[in-house]
Amino acid sequence: MSWDPYTALGVGKSASADEIRRAYRRLAKELHPDVRPNDRGAEERFKRATAAFNLLSDPALRGRYDRGEVDADGNERPRFRTRAGPRGGGGRTTDESAFDLGDIFSDLFGSGGGGARGFTRMRGRDLRYALDVEFVDAANGAKRRIQLEEGRAIDVTIPPGVESGRILRLKSQGGPGVNGGPPGDALVELTVRPHPYFRRDGKDVRLDLPISLAEAVNGARVQAPTVTGPVEMRVPPNANSGMLLRLKGKGVGGEGDQIVRLVIMLPEGGDGELADFVKNWRQRDWRPTRPWD
Repeated sequence: MSWDPYTALGVGKSASADEIRRAYRRLAKELHPDVRPNDRGAEERFKRATAAFNLLSDPALRGRYDRGEVDADGNERPRFRTRAGPRGGGGRTTDESAFDLGDIFSDLFGSGGGGARGFTRMRGRDLRYALDVEFVDAANGAKRRIQLEEGRAIDVTIPPGVESGRILRLKSQGGPGVNGGPPGDALVELTVRPHPYFRRDGKDVRLDLPISLAEAVNGARVQAPTVTGPVEMRVPPNANSGMLLRLKGKGVGGEGDQIVRLVIMLPEGGDGELADFVKNWRQRDWRPTRPWD
């Protein structure tokens, strides 16, 4: 399908070489894939603008296009294919007034812009993905498989201790490069799901552990869950609600600790025997010292 390089750059047919250069610089700043990643419409407009600049910045090739000898892609039109001499073919001029894309991309994006004629060699787009991670997997590290574009699947290594918002970069797993350029990367943003009873506090993990009145008064050995599996821990006699016990090395990635807060629970619905005991308890007039007393 035919297209007009002047329209692609937004200039008139009488535009000067400087006007063409300025128009392309403006479009490159606006549409370059590094500026507008994951925008396919902008990427296509950028490719078309690049092709237009390649044609119109070459005085000889521009002249041939204006005379109808070549099309917008620089290809010979059928009626001119039998012509011979220096005008034959769609080769580039060696006129020193022709612009070099490398100069423009060096100015706009640094030395990595590339200087090849034709479509410039460009790195592929970075593709973004989201991955939900269970709390325990985030604490210990894990491997998870994700689906990429075009049905591709890849195993992602989740390092221990990650938090929500962490972005993992998978090298060369993004969009394909343009004109032989390298592929982009896949960027995976992690969201750690909340846990029903674990809470993170830096490198530590916090847990509220319900215990019975008998366990609190007499002391006991009880099972406590941790991010690496259940462990047995000792509740000292005469333990109070709010007492903190520390399990060394049971935090995030084995670096922190697990802080266990004891919570004394009474039987649901009450217990008549316990109620009678408390009524007749010889220390029934005792009450705890409160901070506001």
